[in-house]
Amino acid sequence: MRRGPHEIRLPMKIVVGNGLLEKIGNYCRKLGFNEKVLVLTGPHVYYVAGKTVLDYLEDSRINADYFIVKEPTFDVVEEVQEVIREVRPETLVAVGGGKVIDVAKLASFRENLPFISVPTAASHDGIASPSVSLKRRDRTPVSLMAQPPMAIIADVDVIMRAPSRLLASGCGDIVAKLTAVRDARLAYMIKGEYCGDYALSLALLSAKHVMRSVDLIARRSEAGVRTLIEALISCGVAMSIAGSSRPCSGSEHLFSHALDLIAPKPALHGEQVGVGTIMMAYLHRMNWRRVKEFLRRVGAPTTAKELGIDEYYVVEALTIAHKVKPRRYTILGETGLTWEAAERLAKATGVIE
Repeated sequence: MRRGPHEIRLPMKIVVGNGLLEKIGNYCRKLGFNEKVLVLTGPHVYYVAGKTVLDYLEDSRINADYFIVKEPTFDVVEEVQEVIREVRPETLVAVGGGKVIDVAKLASFRENLPFISVPTAASHDGIASPSVSLKRRDRTPVSLMAQPPMAIIADVDVIMRAPSRLLASGCGDIVAKLTAVRDARLAYMIKGEYCGDYALSLALLSAKHVMRSVDLIARRSEAGVRTLIEALISCGVAMSIAGSSRPCSGSEHLFSHALDLIAPKPALHGEQVGVGTIMMAYLHRMNWRRVKEFLRRVGAPTTAKELGIDEYYVVEALTIAHKVKPRRYTILGETGLTWEAAERLAKATGVIE
């Protein structure tokens, strides 16, 4: 089957290292942004890194306005667009976690504006990807493609100061590539849905490399944190090459989206997809025990109890996951799992008792 051309947009600059925030002005100037930028950040992250970025931009004689995203949901994107039209910056600098970066990604895309990603945590691959995954205020998930960042400035010192739970969440999002790639290849065999093998191989390599570095990550060493950051960025590049989120998002992500819809208090994205990966690896007849052991060693949840979610919602999420993105074919098929099959799956993998 012939596939039409698609444009591959990749970041122009990726920098991972120590003490990078103080160089943000230099990076902006090298990218051609000399006059005015708009910094997007969160209410807590403003004091952790956002204000620091603003100060260094001003020191570089770059006029910097800022906007604090109090509620990083899909509904706030239009508000950010209005601020962009008012300020008229040369670029948007997103300082924060994955959700703030996703808001910046979509708002800048809609306004035809480049953006720079300055992650403060390595919690999921949204820091580098063209993919946006946000919730509306009614908790309905919205997933779509926008644009990758023009540049990624990942200050390891800042990211290492983030709560260890966020690092573990990033590990959950990375290990999910094991089942996402299997789902993509299954969709090709069953439905003829093409996804370039290079992009799939890159996502798979990222997951395997992180799993091999489990000891470094478990110790929260700088080398381990760098490995995770680089793997998350690599997965973002894989999605840019594929032109979709296929290499990095499969049945395990559908399970997480379903939990977001029904659970009274969902866990972190990476935590949920990690648990989903355990169960989807079982369905794919992969070594699910290895996945579970990796997550356990890095401090990520492996059970409903550890997620803080009632077992009932885990089973229900398994039964409705296939409906979240009906066009995305996965191991769950077109009809999904019955309640009995979902309960057996969750019990067999120890996710529920």
